[in-house]
Amino acid sequence: MKSVAIFRHTKTEGPGYFATFLDQRSIPWQLIRIDEGERVPDSAAPFSGICLMGGTVSVNDPLPWIERSCRLIREAVASGVPVIGHCLGGQLMSKALGGRVTKNPVKEIGWGTARADPGEEAERWFASAIGGAGQATVFQWHGETFTLPPGATRLLSNPFCANQMFALGPHLGMQCHVEMTESMIETWNEAWQNETRGLDPLPDSVQTPDEIRRQTPARLPDLRRLAVQLYSVWIRGLSSG
Repeated sequence: MKSVAIFRHTKTEGPGYFATFLDQRSIPWQLIRIDEGERVPDSAAPFSGICLMGGTVSVNDPLPWIERSCRLIREAVASGVPVIGHCLGGQLMSKALGGRVTKNPVKEIGWGTARADPGEEAERWFASAIGGAGQATVFQWHGETFTLPPGATRLLSNPFCANQMFALGPHLGMQCHVEMTESMIETWNEAWQNETRGLDPLPDSVQTPDEIRRQTPARLPDLRRLAVQLYSVWIRGLSSG
């Protein structure tokens, strides 16, 4: 089977639980370290799927790899290679496929919830991973947001950020993070001061590191169940060529 290409844009925002999920199912994967200068491949054909992780830059920054990534996403979608994007990755998908990325009304940092939009697509992606109240536990760390690209269906939203997740056939774009591990959360907490500089008072959408740590034991299992469900649906589309 071809490998899943996982694009890392910042050293601290690696594949996390996504890689663990693939390993547990003996699905090969290859890490492409954009943050270390590795080049975006010219074609999606060598891969069974494309996974885009988060990062500290904006898709609107004048970085040469951003347009190359967008071209790769468009080619993957056109050729039926499934794409999944986490936070910055979801924003890259939106930009590549005709959406826009802009500043979100507020920063979102820490644990929160998002509500599933009704419909068949949400039922297909979430199944029983979201309870009867239609609420999903998610982890947030972003200041920008995307619009839905043409043809996409919104799956999740919350009062702080209208578009938390979208599906476009076998492709899944997320503003929120479902790939988190305890060690990743702790590493990101170390950057909290820089992320929140100038936010006084803190908006309701931003938790302190102490709040994040306090809620992690109870919330991480729910996030993991959601991740397993989403990733399980996504891998059904992997190219077997």
